[in-house]
Amino acid sequence: MGENLSKEINLNIKEFKIDLLKNGGDPGVLIPLLQSAQDSYGYVPEKVINYISEFAEIPAAEIYGVVTFYSQFRLKPLGKYIVKVCEGTACHVNGAKSIVNMLLNELGIGVGETSDDGMFSLLSVACLGCCSLAPVIMINEETFGSLTPDKVRKVLKKYRQK
Repeated sequence: MGENLSKEINLNIKEFKIDLLKNGGDPGVLIPLLQSAQDSYGYVPEKVINYISEFAEIPAAEIYGVVTFYSQFRLKPLGKYIVKVCEGTACHVNGAKSIVNMLLNELGIGVGETSDDGMFSLLSVACLGCCSLAPVIMINEETFGSLTPDKVRKVLKKYRQK
């Protein structure tokens, strides 16, 4: 585990310990604790899984099973830029598949993954609520619509230069 992550965990552990103390030992405590960990750190670090395991007396293997079962939980931090691709009906019929394929190739990662350099995470969403602009992607809080693969390449180029 990197030194920066260790420092980050130490900085946030007080807030997380409060949730542990409030919920520890109660039936059904695991999901709320994992949600708290993810809220505190942006993902569920291995160190926190071990901490929950000891505190709540739940085997770490069981905790990993829960974390990997539910898509809301992540074992790795998200990238600096979170690329959300809309795959709702309007986007689907207007070429979202070609946008997804281009992003897979351009970023070199799959949906739900983060690039090795930590710059980009690629997520698929059911709808971004911008149907009149289909197909649409969102990078962090900025929305881009009426896209073609070439337009998306230009957008990514801007983000890579930031």
